[in-house]
Amino acid sequence: MATTADEVWKLLGELIESQKETERKFQETDRKFQETDRLLREQSQETERFLREQSQETDRKFQETDRLLREQSQETERLLREQSQETDRKFQETDRLLREESKRVNNQIGQLGNRLGEFVESQVRPAAVKLFQERGIAVKEIASNTYIQTGKEGLEIDLLVINSSDIILIEAKSKLSEDDVNEHLERLSKFKRFFPRYESYRVLGAVAGMVIPLDVSRYAYRKGLFVIGQSGDNLVILNDDKFRPRGW
Repeated sequence: MATTADEVWKLLGELIESQKETERKFQETDRKFQETDRLLREQSQETERFLREQSQETDRKFQETDRLLREQSQETERLLREQSQETDRKFQETDRLLREESKRVNNQIGQLGNRLGEFVESQVRPAAVKLFQERGIAVKEIASNTYIQTGKEGLEIDLLVINSSDIILIEAKSKLSEDDVNEHLERLSKFKRFFPRYESYRVLGAVAGMVIPLDVSRYAYRKGLFVIGQSGDNLVILNDDKFRPRGW
């Protein structure tokens, strides 16, 4: 069956419309591609902007952190420097106080030594003759600060009270202690070895003190020593009449 002219024109019209529709779809697709490209570019720009801002914020935070660390370091250094200076000042102050205290103690020791020397010379020595004569021991001689060295050993005695048969070793202290008593007992036990010329003598011991605690006085008494102490302005032998001195 032959195609008529109308059918041909109709087909041509349909082809034209189909081509137009295809072009329209191509244009729409192109528009969408362009829109997509635009959106992608905008997204990329937004991402870049965000990353740039984020990088700037990170840099700012790093700079701020660095600034804070530097400030903290400077503050720490300042505090350590101040602490070191304060420690040095305290050490210097402590050293000064220790020197002053040492000087004061040395002065007191010197004064105490002077007082002890005065006590021995001005009180014990003058009273010794009378005190021991009252105890039946006639005194013929008194010697102060007797010292002897034999080899590596030495012996020092504050006062020696001597007659023809007895010799009394007196040790004087500002404040008498049990240790002082024990040291004097050891001194008494060594005496004849250092002074053999007194081998035939009866060696007696006495302790004297500006201050004598009661328990120390009793301890010396029990060890057989005369105890010389102050009673008012005078020195007296504190041992009672029942006392029997120990001889060495």
